[in-house]
Amino acid sequence: MKRNFLLGSGEKLTSEIMVKSSGGPKEPPYSFAEAKARLSPMATRAINAMYALPSKACPNDEAIVSFTLNPEYIAKSYFPSEILRDFGGELVGSRPKQITPEKRSRNRPVIPTLTTELFVKARRSVFANWGAELPSRPEGTQFSKELIYIEKIQTQQVEDKVKGGANKSDISSFEVVLHANEIEATTHVLNEFGEYLNEIGIDAAFSRRFYAKGLCFIELQAPNHRVTDIATFSLVRAVRQMPQLRMLRPPIRATSQLISEVELPDSPALSSEIRVAVFDGGVPSDHAVCKWVTPYYFRNMAAPTPDFLDHGVAVTSAVLFGHIDPTKGIQRPYTNVDHYRVIDGDPNQNPHELYEVLNRIDNVLSSEEYDFINLSIGPRLPVEDDDVHAWTAVLDDRLASSGTLAAIAVGNDGEGDDTLGLNRVQVPADCVNALSVGACNSHTADWSRAPYSSVGPGRSPGIIKPDLVDFGGVLEKPFIVLASDNKPTLTPTAGTSFATPSVIRLASGVRAHFGSSVTNLGVRALLVHTSVDNGLERKDVGWGRVAQSIDEVTLCDDDTIRVLYQGTITPTKYIRAPIPFPDGVIDGFVSIKATICYKTPVDPHHPGNYTRAGLEATFRPHSGKFKDDKQLHPNSESFFGSATSGITEVELRNDAWKWENCLNAVKRKRGSSLQDPCFDIHYNARFEGGNSPDTDPLDYALVVTVQTKSVSDLYDQVVRKYSTHIRPLQPVFEIPINPYS
Repeated sequence: MKRNFLLGSGEKLTSEIMVKSSGGPKEPPYSFAEAKARLSPMATRAINAMYALPSKACPNDEAIVSFTLNPEYIAKSYFPSEILRDFGGELVGSRPKQITPEKRSRNRPVIPTLTTELFVKARRSVFANWGAELPSRPEGTQFSKELIYIEKIQTQQVEDKVKGGANKSDISSFEVVLHANEIEATTHVLNEFGEYLNEIGIDAAFSRRFYAKGLCFIELQAPNHRVTDIATFSLVRAVRQMPQLRMLRPPIRATSQLISEVELPDSPALSSEIRVAVFDGGVPSDHAVCKWVTPYYFRNMAAPTPDFLDHGVAVTSAVLFGHIDPTKGIQRPYTNVDHYRVIDGDPNQNPHELYEVLNRIDNVLSSEEYDFINLSIGPRLPVEDDDVHAWTAVLDDRLASSGTLAAIAVGNDGEGDDTLGLNRVQVPADCVNALSVGACNSHTADWSRAPYSSVGPGRSPGIIKPDLVDFGGVLEKPFIVLASDNKPTLTPTAGTSFATPSVIRLASGVRAHFGSSVTNLGVRALLVHTSVDNGLERKDVGWGRVAQSIDEVTLCDDDTIRVLYQGTITPTKYIRAPIPFPDGVIDGFVSIKATICYKTPVDPHHPGNYTRAGLEATFRPHSGKFKDDKQLHPNSESFFGSATSGITEVELRNDAWKWENCLNAVKRKRGSSLQDPCFDIHYNARFEGGNSPDTDPLDYALVVTVQTKSVSDLYDQVVRKYSTHIRPLQPVFEIPINPYS
């Protein structure tokens, strides 16, 4: 039987090109004189507020000044570098903020708009001198040019630092976020913060803490009525109740096991090369799955609870076997699994559990390199637009510098209060360097989001969250897994906890199928590319439900080609990625679908400018069409912009879409309008919202599918035409047909 395999080595078609920059000067909303007149009184008020702080609350006499940018100046090219240098302060973070500016350029009406608030650390005396000199500054300098970028100057308000409400107990466990990197924190900030806390009657040890770039996350036990006093310390960015670990209980509970005993396969895992890790509640060392699973635990852990073992075995079962159909045999696993028990005790009774669990996970990821990891646990905390949680910051930083593909469950709070955002995806499913996975209610064509599955959007960038959904079970049709009994028995369950390892199973199956010719980043791009959204909203299902069999990812029909490009690009460079196309003009319509994914370093202290890397892909459909003879490259048109359907302008920001590290869209065009179509891909790099000194190349994966009913042998024509560059990827292992495909 003829099989049209996925085409690989698309990167051999690419070449570097030159592109001239364009764009003229921007008309400012304020003149320099207006900017000085507006901002000078604000600076004076901010100075007074800083000097009103207790001396103990200002370590090294330093405080935080907030510079809010005018919304028309949030692009990295308008970053106020000279203002910050002249000010003599240190940029320590930023956050997105919605404001209504006083004016807009060209006398347009003002509207509420999302912008960026910069946090700058400086000695109080330095800021006082700067503010006193501001009214007399001359025009005609870079300083005067950048001053019009600033909409507002103030100190960070204490009430803005306190997140959520306190519980009813007298003493709470808080998470405190400080503007301090590891060197600053250990040399002086923590000592001075501790002295300040002692002054207000709080004894702090700071024994549990994490660092992520310019942030220090601390666990602190304190009286609830002192939360405002804690937030008064000048270098505190945020204070929140320490969220609890998500309880490992599915949204539906099994009343009985479906089958008293089942037979597991005798065969070893298909691939012994691919490494998969699960972080969860544990697997008994004598369980039947230990034929393919190696259980690990950490020293000084309490005995696991039955609920946690049930969850750990169920998640691991989903990685090995997916959803089990009791009427069919259980398939041979694609890979072996290392299961790390990272939870002990009851999180409701142990306020320290959240940081201990993250520390265990981080220790493993810092010492072991896995191809895939599954995380069905995390804080019970919806994503916040203006702050990044320690779990997200630590994991994203680890994943950015490794080849690991992580899948993270979005949580089961999808029926929470929408107006309060309590139904949004939960930390750390807002990681941009991982796949966040929600649940749908069926394998059949009429599927939809499972009601319990938490919804998006994520932050911007990282707004398409969940990335994907997969079957997670519902009461009427549960997800079937192995129970934690000594003898292998089946039990029904449901939740995003099980949809997530099901996606990892598919991902590891694709890798096992093709071996090292497909990278883990390429696997991510393929899973997104071959998903189907059923016309549902992005906030509910992300890019859509993953393919229901490996064949859907790896095989093409005769009238279709699918090409995988896996390459690198350096900052400021442009590469042209031709789309393989047959000779001659195609009658009728042609569908072109494209997906591009890459991993990116992150700046967790700048959530609105979180991703440091951005790839812009410009679509050029016809090599012979130019607007005029001065144009260097063929006409372009929007391609990935269509993927923003249903996402508001405020959510996207004017400059944010090009900083999303996963783009996916489809375009339908007449065949006569296509000739040598291509994508021109440009790599932008930024650092803390401004221009970046980075010169390291960036790995990317691009998948393009072309389909037309007008050319019945499209696949064969393209393979012949491009035989010296691209080739069908040959399987290393044959994968059995999926039981529910």
